[in-house]
Amino acid sequence: MISDDLQSIFDSDDSGLLDAPEKTVKLTSSDRLERSFLEIVSFYREHGRIPRSDTREIAERKLGARLDGILANDEKIAALAHLDEFGLLVVPEPPRSIDELLENDDLDLLDDTSGLLDTSDLPSRAPRSEPDAIAQRVKSADFAAFEPLFKQKHAELAAGVSKLIDFPGEKYVKEGAFFVLAGVMAFVAEVREPAEEGGAKERLRCIFENGTESSMYRRSLATRLYEARRKNEGSYAVINAELDGILDDDQHTGYIYVLKSLSDDPQISSIEDLYKIGFTTGSVEKRIEHAADQPTYLMAPVEVVVWFPPNRGGFPRRLPVR
Repeated sequence: MISDDLQSIFDSDDSGLLDAPEKTVKLTSSDRLERSFLEIVSFYREHGRIPRSDTREIAERKLGARLDGILANDEKIAALAHLDEFGLLVVPEPPRSIDELLENDDLDLLDDTSGLLDTSDLPSRAPRSEPDAIAQRVKSADFAAFEPLFKQKHAELAAGVSKLIDFPGEKYVKEGAFFVLAGVMAFVAEVREPAEEGGAKERLRCIFENGTESSMYRRSLATRLYEARRKNEGSYAVINAELDGILDDDQHTGYIYVLKSLSDDPQISSIEDLYKIGFTTGSVEKRIEHAADQPTYLMAPVEVVVWFPPNRGGFPRRLPVR
């Protein structure tokens, strides 16, 4: 019980010096969110527009950035809906078509007074012919000439002489190359010159092991190989097993040949496995043209056993006896 003297002191405190301070109410995250949005509402009430986040006015820019953050969060929009007296949190529906966009251009921002968008006088464009529509696979009339190449390549793969690598790129699509496209082996039998097609694109003659062929563009084949690799459908290049990859920078400089003498001299003909290995930068045919008159060929005609680099399909060529 407070004594009369102490009570008289409290009663005489006209300035409120002895009043106990009120306890501060702790703000919640919801309270802070609402207060921050009400500042945006006050700005709109005062200026008649929403605050911009790209202005140089720091105070307005802060409010604009705050509003952008709220509009990007559905939970915040739902929590502040009861305070949105000006519809600041209503996100407009995007136009469903170009025509609808132009119809809603109330400020004529898209009005073309210069006629730049008028295409009525432009010539009509011819429909583009897609290579895939032109280069359909057809039955190969001379597939019998290529079938041994596929059998040989499969035998090399089984023996480990050749191997499969991931398709390395369009620049490796060359004449004589083997690929596997979606599980089917393909052989580039010919790369035609661009001039024959009347343009810069090179068209291939591509033989498939199922007896069909296609005259697709080089880029079309590369695109299909890339697509098959992306879908894990089987897309590979077939190369020599001793190589780490296709050697694109190698340059063809000549031919290595193996010859067997057809001399009737007993001292020569009695020697088994007697061969001559040589190299020429020209053609092998030209090099051995006069073999019977040259000491290097033992003054006798020769038989060409084999010569490299190989012809299409990976097989060395054989030449008639000279």
